[in-house]
Amino acid sequence: MNLVTAFKALDHRSPIICFSHLRWDFVVQRPQHLMERFSCDRLVIFFEEFIPTDHHLAYFEVHSFEGTAVKAVRPRVPHWWSEAERQAALSRLLDEVIASFCGAKPIMWFYTPLMFSFARHVDADAVVYDCMDELANFKFAPPDLKDAEGALLSRADVVFTGGKSLFEAKSNRHTNVHCFPSSVDVTHFGSARALNDTPNDQTSIDLPRLGYIGVIDERIDLELVDEVARTRPNFSFVFVGPVVKISPSDLPKRANLHYLGRKSYHELPAFLSGWRAALMPFAHNDATRYISPTKTPEYLAAGVPVVSTRIADVVAGYGNIPGVFLVDGAERFAAACDEACRMDPCDPAWRAAIDEKLSESSWDKTFAKMSALVEHAVVREELHV
Repeated sequence: MNLVTAFKALDHRSPIICFSHLRWDFVVQRPQHLMERFSCDRLVIFFEEFIPTDHHLAYFEVHSFEGTAVKAVRPRVPHWWSEAERQAALSRLLDEVIASFCGAKPIMWFYTPLMFSFARHVDADAVVYDCMDELANFKFAPPDLKDAEGALLSRADVVFTGGKSLFEAKSNRHTNVHCFPSSVDVTHFGSARALNDTPNDQTSIDLPRLGYIGVIDERIDLELVDEVARTRPNFSFVFVGPVVKISPSDLPKRANLHYLGRKSYHELPAFLSGWRAALMPFAHNDATRYISPTKTPEYLAAGVPVVSTRIADVVAGYGNIPGVFLVDGAERFAAACDEACRMDPCDPAWRAAIDEKLSESSWDKTFAKMSALVEHAVVREELHV
Protein backbone atom coordinates (compact mmCIF):
# COMPACT_ATOMS: atom_id res chain seq x y z
CA MET A 1 0.00 0.00 0.00
CA ASN A 2 1.46 3.39 -1.01
CA LEU A 3 0.88 6.69 0.79
CA VAL A 4 -1.86 7.86 -1.57
CA THR A 5 -3.83 4.63 -1.16
CA ALA A 6 -3.30 4.74 2.58
CA PHE A 7 -4.65 8.25 2.85
CA LYS A 8 -7.80 7.23 0.96
CA ALA A 9 -8.32 4.29 3.29
CA LEU A 10 -7.55 6.22 6.45
CA ASP A 11 -10.34 6.96 8.90
CA HIS A 12 -9.76 10.68 9.41
CA ARG A 13 -11.86 10.65 12.55
CA SER A 14 -9.40 8.80 14.74
CA PRO A 15 -10.15 9.85 18.33
CA ILE A 16 -7.65 12.10 20.04
CA ILE A 17 -6.61 11.79 23.65
CA CYS A 18 -4.89 15.02 24.62
CA PHE A 19 -2.75 14.81 27.77
CA SER A 20 -2.38 18.15 29.54
CA HIS A 21 -0.95 19.48 32.79
CA LEU A 22 -3.41 22.40 32.52
CA ARG A 23 -7.15 22.14 33.16
CA TRP A 24 -9.45 22.59 30.19
CA ASP A 25 -11.28 25.45 31.93
CA PHE A 26 -8.21 27.22 33.39
CA VAL A 27 -7.32 29.67 30.62
CA VAL A 28 -7.91 29.52 26.87
CA GLN A 29 -4.60 28.76 25.18
CA ARG A 30 -3.16 26.71 22.35
CA PRO A 31 -4.68 23.37 23.52
CA GLN A 32 -8.21 24.78 23.58
CA HIS A 33 -7.95 26.40 20.16
CA LEU A 34 -6.62 23.24 18.52
CA MET A 35 -8.70 20.62 20.31
CA GLU A 36 -11.90 22.60 19.71
CA ARG A 37 -11.20 22.39 16.00
CA PHE A 38 -10.33 18.70 16.08
CA SER A 39 -13.55 17.98 17.98
CA CYS A 40 -15.63 19.16 15.01
CA ASP A 41 -15.18 15.81 13.25
CA ARG A 42 -13.87 13.39 15.86
CA LEU A 43 -13.96 12.51 19.54
CA VAL A 44 -11.53 14.51 21.65
CA ILE A 45 -10.76 13.47 25.22
CA PHE A 46 -8.79 15.98 27.27
CA PHE A 47 -6.96 13.85 29.86
CA GLU A 48 -5.91 16.14 32.70
CA GLU A 49 -3.35 15.84 35.46
CA PHE A 50 -4.55 13.68 38.36
CA ILE A 51 -6.18 15.17 41.45
CA PRO A 52 -5.39 13.71 44.90
CA THR A 53 -8.43 12.31 46.69
CA ASP A 54 -9.32 10.99 50.16
CA HIS A 55 -11.28 8.17 48.53
CA HIS A 56 -9.75 4.70 48.92
CA LEU A 57 -9.98 3.88 45.19
CA ALA A 58 -8.73 5.55 42.02
CA TYR A 59 -11.42 6.72 39.61
CA PHE A 60 -12.02 9.32 36.92
CA GLU A 61 -14.61 12.00 36.32
CA VAL A 62 -15.84 13.12 32.91
CA HIS A 63 -16.60 16.83 32.65
CA SER A 64 -18.56 18.47 29.85
CA PHE A 65 -18.47 22.20 29.26
CA GLU A 66 -21.02 24.42 27.56
CA GLY A 67 -20.16 25.30 23.98
CA THR A 68 -17.64 22.53 23.33
CA ALA A 69 -17.72 18.87 22.31
CA VAL A 70 -14.41 18.21 24.09
CA LYS A 71 -14.74 15.99 27.16
CA ALA A 72 -12.33 16.54 30.06
CA VAL A 73 -11.27 13.46 32.01
CA ARG A 74 -10.06 14.18 35.55
CA PRO A 75 -8.41 11.21 37.28
CA ARG A 76 -8.65 11.01 41.06
CA VAL A 77 -5.97 9.04 42.90
CA PRO A 78 -5.65 8.46 46.68
CA HIS A 79 -3.13 10.98 47.97
CA TRP A 80 -1.23 8.45 50.10
CA TRP A 81 -0.42 6.05 47.25
CA SER A 82 3.19 5.64 46.18
CA GLU A 83 4.44 6.84 42.81
CA ALA A 84 4.40 3.28 41.48
CA GLU A 85 0.81 2.75 42.68
CA ARG A 86 -0.24 6.08 41.17
CA GLN A 87 1.32 5.29 37.79
CA ALA A 88 -0.33 1.86 37.71
CA ALA A 89 -3.69 3.42 38.58
CA LEU A 90 -3.41 6.12 35.90
CA SER A 91 -2.48 3.50 33.32
CA ARG A 92 -5.52 1.44 34.30
CA LEU A 93 -7.82 4.47 34.22
CA LEU A 94 -6.53 5.43 30.78
CA ASP A 95 -7.33 1.92 29.53
CA GLU A 96 -10.86 2.29 30.91
CA VAL A 97 -11.29 5.62 29.13
CA ILE A 98 -10.15 4.12 25.83
CA ALA A 99 -12.40 1.08 26.22
CA SER A 100 -15.39 3.22 27.21
CA PHE A 101 -15.17 6.03 24.68
CA CYS A 102 -12.82 5.23 21.80
CA GLY A 103 -14.09 3.05 18.99
CA ALA A 104 -10.71 2.99 17.28
CA LYS A 105 -7.02 3.35 18.08
CA PRO A 106 -6.48 6.87 19.40
CA ILE A 107 -4.01 9.53 18.45
CA MET A 108 -2.17 10.48 21.64
CA TRP A 109 -1.31 14.18 21.87
CA PHE A 110 0.95 15.33 24.70
CA TYR A 111 1.46 18.77 26.22
CA THR A 112 3.50 17.35 29.09
CA PRO A 113 6.05 14.52 28.89
CA LEU A 114 5.26 13.45 32.47
CA MET A 115 1.98 11.86 31.40
CA PHE A 116 3.65 9.66 28.79
CA SER A 117 4.94 7.31 31.51
CA PHE A 118 1.50 5.79 32.15
CA ALA A 119 0.41 5.97 28.49
CA ARG A 120 3.41 4.44 26.73
CA HIS A 121 1.76 0.99 26.54
CA VAL A 122 -1.16 2.24 24.43
CA ASP A 123 -1.35 1.04 20.81
CA ALA A 124 -1.81 4.45 19.22
CA ASP A 125 -2.46 5.56 15.65
CA ALA A 126 0.16 8.24 16.21
CA VAL A 127 1.93 10.04 19.05
CA VAL A 128 2.17 13.85 18.93
CA TYR A 129 4.30 16.01 21.20
CA ASP A 130 3.17 19.64 21.08
CA CYS A 131 5.83 21.46 23.08
CA MET A 132 4.45 24.83 24.16
CA ASP A 133 7.11 25.57 26.77
CA GLU A 134 10.36 24.26 28.19
CA LEU A 135 8.58 22.98 31.29
CA ALA A 136 11.79 21.72 32.88
CA ASN A 137 12.84 25.37 33.34
CA PHE A 138 9.70 26.35 35.23
CA LYS A 139 9.43 26.85 38.97
CA PHE A 140 8.79 23.60 40.89
CA ALA A 141 9.45 21.45 37.80
CA PRO A 142 9.82 17.74 38.70
CA PRO A 143 13.44 16.55 38.51
CA ASP A 144 12.56 13.66 36.16
CA LEU A 145 10.91 15.89 33.54
CA LYS A 146 13.89 15.91 31.17
CA ASP A 147 14.15 12.12 31.23
CA ALA A 148 10.41 11.89 30.60
CA GLU A 149 10.75 14.19 27.61
CA GLY A 150 13.52 12.03 26.21
CA ALA A 151 11.27 8.98 26.39
CA LEU A 152 8.41 10.83 24.69
CA LEU A 153 10.66 12.14 21.92
CA SER A 154 11.83 8.58 21.26
CA ARG A 155 8.23 7.46 20.72
CA ALA A 156 6.72 10.55 19.06
CA ASP A 157 5.81 10.44 15.39
CA VAL A 158 5.69 14.22 15.03
CA VAL A 159 6.81 17.11 17.24
CA PHE A 160 5.42 20.66 17.21
CA THR A 161 6.96 23.61 19.00
CA GLY A 162 5.33 26.82 20.18
CA GLY A 163 8.04 29.09 18.83
CA LYS A 164 11.35 29.53 17.05
CA SER A 165 13.56 29.18 20.14
CA LEU A 166 11.92 25.90 21.11
CA PHE A 167 12.21 24.67 17.54
CA GLU A 168 15.93 25.31 17.58
CA ALA A 169 16.23 23.51 20.91
CA LYS A 170 14.27 20.42 19.80
CA SER A 171 15.17 20.10 16.12
CA ASN A 172 18.33 18.12 16.82
CA ARG A 173 16.46 15.68 19.07
CA HIS A 174 13.88 14.42 16.57
CA THR A 175 13.67 14.00 12.81
CA ASN A 176 10.14 15.39 12.38
CA VAL A 177 9.93 18.73 14.23
CA HIS A 178 7.78 21.65 13.03
CA CYS A 179 7.61 25.20 14.33
CA PHE A 180 4.13 26.64 14.96
CA PRO A 181 4.30 29.97 16.85
CA SER A 182 1.27 31.16 18.73
CA SER A 183 -1.69 32.04 16.55
CA VAL A 184 -4.66 34.31 17.19
CA ASP A 185 -8.44 34.46 16.88
CA VAL A 186 -8.49 37.76 15.00
CA THR A 187 -12.28 38.05 14.98
CA HIS A 188 -12.54 37.60 18.75
CA PHE A 189 -9.79 40.00 19.78
CA GLY A 190 -10.43 42.34 16.86
CA SER A 191 -13.84 43.10 18.35
CA ALA A 192 -11.99 45.26 20.91
CA ARG A 193 -11.41 47.87 18.20
CA ALA A 194 -15.12 48.67 18.02
CA LEU A 195 -16.05 48.32 21.71
CA ASN A 196 -16.75 51.41 23.79
CA ASP A 197 -17.96 49.89 27.07
CA THR A 198 -15.37 48.81 29.60
CA PRO A 199 -16.12 46.11 32.24
CA ASN A 200 -17.54 47.30 35.55
CA ASP A 201 -14.42 46.48 37.56
CA GLN A 202 -12.32 48.60 35.21
CA THR A 203 -14.55 51.67 34.92
CA SER A 204 -13.34 53.14 38.23
CA ILE A 205 -9.68 52.87 37.22
CA ASP A 206 -8.23 56.18 36.04
CA LEU A 207 -7.11 56.81 32.47
CA PRO A 208 -4.81 56.21 30.74
CA ARG A 209 -4.82 52.47 31.38
CA LEU A 210 -2.09 50.06 30.37
CA GLY A 211 -2.59 46.37 30.95
CA TYR A 212 -1.41 42.79 30.97
CA ILE A 213 -3.50 39.67 30.33
CA GLY A 214 -2.21 36.27 31.35
CA VAL A 215 -0.90 34.13 34.17
CA ILE A 216 1.08 36.08 36.77
CA ASP A 217 3.93 33.83 37.84
CA GLU A 218 7.74 33.65 38.03
CA ARG A 219 7.97 34.83 34.42
CA ILE A 220 6.80 38.36 35.33
CA ASP A 221 9.49 40.84 36.35
CA LEU A 222 7.83 42.20 39.47
CA GLU A 223 10.67 44.63 40.21
CA LEU A 224 10.27 46.10 36.73
CA VAL A 225 6.52 46.44 37.24
CA ASP A 226 7.00 48.15 40.59
CA GLU A 227 9.58 50.62 39.29
CA VAL A 228 7.61 51.55 36.17
CA ALA A 229 4.48 52.09 38.27
CA ARG A 230 6.50 54.25 40.67
CA THR A 231 7.92 56.48 37.93
CA ARG A 232 4.61 56.79 36.05
CA PRO A 233 2.04 57.55 38.78
CA ASN A 234 -0.24 59.14 36.17
CA PHE A 235 -0.65 55.77 34.42
CA SER A 236 -2.94 53.00 35.68
CA PHE A 237 -1.53 49.50 35.29
CA VAL A 238 -4.15 46.74 35.06
CA PHE A 239 -3.33 43.03 35.47
CA VAL A 240 -5.91 40.49 34.36
CA GLY A 241 -5.18 36.87 35.16
CA PRO A 242 -4.58 34.32 37.92
CA VAL A 243 -1.60 34.41 40.28
CA VAL A 244 0.22 31.06 40.11
CA LYS A 245 3.30 29.64 41.88
CA ILE A 246 4.02 32.93 43.62
CA SER A 247 2.34 34.46 46.65
CA PRO A 248 -0.12 37.32 46.05
CA SER A 249 1.73 39.07 48.88
CA ASP A 250 4.80 39.25 46.62
CA LEU A 251 2.99 41.41 44.08
CA PRO A 252 4.05 45.08 44.13
CA LYS A 253 1.48 47.31 45.80
CA ARG A 254 0.91 50.85 44.57
CA ALA A 255 -2.17 53.03 44.10
CA ASN A 256 -1.87 52.75 40.31
CA LEU A 257 -1.44 48.96 40.23
CA HIS A 258 -4.69 47.01 39.86
CA TYR A 259 -4.99 43.20 39.98
CA LEU A 260 -8.40 42.13 38.71
CA GLY A 261 -7.96 38.34 38.77
CA ARG A 262 -8.87 35.79 36.15
CA LYS A 263 -11.50 36.68 33.56
CA SER A 264 -13.22 34.57 30.95
CA TYR A 265 -11.92 34.44 27.40
CA HIS A 266 -15.16 36.08 26.30
CA GLU A 267 -14.48 39.15 28.49
CA LEU A 268 -10.92 39.89 27.37
CA PRO A 269 -11.63 42.13 24.35
CA ALA A 270 -13.69 44.46 26.56
CA PHE A 271 -10.73 44.96 28.90
CA LEU A 272 -8.36 45.54 25.99
CA SER A 273 -10.69 48.12 24.46
CA GLY A 274 -10.07 50.39 27.45
CA TRP A 275 -6.25 50.29 27.30
CA ARG A 276 -3.83 52.65 25.58
CA ALA A 277 -1.07 50.01 25.61
CA ALA A 278 -0.70 46.31 26.39
CA LEU A 279 2.25 45.05 28.38
CA MET A 280 4.52 42.02 28.50
CA PRO A 281 6.87 42.77 31.42
CA PHE A 282 8.66 39.43 31.32
CA ALA A 283 11.76 38.72 33.35
CA HIS A 284 14.84 37.26 31.68
CA ASN A 285 15.21 33.90 33.40
CA ASP A 286 15.14 30.18 32.67
CA ALA A 287 11.33 30.14 32.53
CA THR A 288 11.20 32.78 29.77
CA ARG A 289 14.15 31.59 27.69
CA TYR A 290 11.96 29.75 25.15
CA ILE A 291 8.55 31.41 25.52
CA SER A 292 6.58 32.64 22.53
CA PRO A 293 3.71 34.55 24.14
CA THR A 294 0.25 34.00 22.67
CA LYS A 295 -0.72 37.44 23.91
CA THR A 296 1.51 39.25 21.38
CA PRO A 297 -0.82 38.69 18.39
CA GLU A 298 -3.89 38.92 20.62
CA TYR A 299 -2.92 42.40 21.79
CA LEU A 300 -2.23 43.50 18.22
CA ALA A 301 -5.50 42.06 16.93
CA ALA A 302 -7.23 44.24 19.53
CA GLY A 303 -5.53 47.27 17.98
CA VAL A 304 -3.44 48.05 21.05
CA PRO A 305 0.28 48.96 20.94
CA VAL A 306 2.54 46.49 22.74
CA VAL A 307 5.38 47.20 25.17
CA SER A 308 7.51 44.15 25.96
CA THR A 309 10.87 43.22 27.32
CA ARG A 310 13.20 41.76 24.71
CA ILE A 311 12.03 38.15 24.70
CA ALA A 312 13.81 36.29 21.90
CA ASP A 313 10.75 34.98 20.04
CA VAL A 314 8.95 38.33 20.30
CA VAL A 315 12.00 40.13 18.87
CA ALA A 316 12.27 37.56 16.06
CA GLY A 317 8.58 37.61 15.18
CA TYR A 318 7.53 41.19 15.86
CA GLY A 319 10.70 43.27 16.06
CA ASN A 320 9.94 45.08 12.80
CA ILE A 321 6.24 45.69 13.44
CA PRO A 322 5.30 49.34 14.14
CA GLY A 323 3.62 49.78 17.49
CA VAL A 324 5.63 46.98 19.13
CA PHE A 325 8.18 48.42 21.56
CA LEU A 326 10.89 46.00 22.69
CA VAL A 327 13.04 47.32 25.53
CA ASP A 328 14.80 46.18 28.68
CA GLY A 329 15.21 48.06 31.92
CA ALA A 330 12.63 50.02 33.90
CA GLU A 331 13.60 53.44 32.54
CA ARG A 332 13.36 52.36 28.91
CA PHE A 333 10.20 50.35 29.56
CA ALA A 334 8.52 53.41 31.10
CA ALA A 335 9.65 55.59 28.17
CA ALA A 336 8.22 53.03 25.74
CA CYS A 337 4.92 53.18 27.63
CA ASP A 338 4.94 56.95 27.09
CA GLU A 339 5.54 56.50 23.38
CA ALA A 340 2.89 53.79 23.04
CA CYS A 341 0.30 56.03 24.70
CA ARG A 342 1.07 58.78 22.21
CA MET A 343 0.28 56.53 19.27
CA ASP A 344 -2.96 56.91 17.37
CA PRO A 345 -4.51 53.41 17.55
CA CYS A 346 -6.63 54.21 14.50
CA ASP A 347 -3.65 55.14 12.31
CA PRO A 348 -4.42 53.26 9.06
CA ALA A 349 -0.75 52.71 8.26
CA TRP A 350 -0.14 51.00 11.60
CA ARG A 351 -3.28 48.93 11.40
CA ALA A 352 -2.43 47.81 7.88
CA ALA A 353 1.00 46.63 9.00
CA ILE A 354 -0.29 44.62 11.96
CA ASP A 355 -3.23 43.19 10.01
CA GLU A 356 -0.84 41.95 7.33
CA LYS A 357 1.22 40.25 10.03
CA LEU A 358 -1.85 38.76 11.70
CA SER A 359 -3.13 37.35 8.42
CA GLU A 360 -0.31 34.79 8.68
CA SER A 361 -1.26 33.78 12.19
CA SER A 362 -4.82 32.45 12.32
CA TRP A 363 -5.63 29.36 14.37
CA ASP A 364 -7.53 27.98 11.38
CA LYS A 365 -4.36 28.02 9.27
CA THR A 366 -2.25 26.57 12.06
CA PHE A 367 -4.82 23.83 12.67
CA ALA A 368 -4.99 22.92 8.99
CA LYS A 369 -1.21 22.55 8.73
CA MET A 370 -0.94 20.61 11.99
CA SER A 371 -3.84 18.34 11.04
CA ALA A 372 -2.19 17.43 7.73
CA LEU A 373 1.06 16.57 9.50
CA VAL A 374 -0.77 14.43 12.05
CA GLU A 375 -2.63 12.55 9.32
CA HIS A 376 0.66 11.94 7.54
CA ALA A 377 2.10 10.61 10.80
CA VAL A 378 -0.87 8.24 11.15
CA VAL A 379 -0.33 6.90 7.63
CA ARG A 380 3.36 6.38 8.25
CA GLU A 381 2.50 4.53 11.47
CA GLU A 382 0.03 2.34 9.56
CA LEU A 383 2.71 1.55 7.00
CA HIS A 384 5.42 1.20 9.67
CA VAL A 385 7.59 3.66 7.73
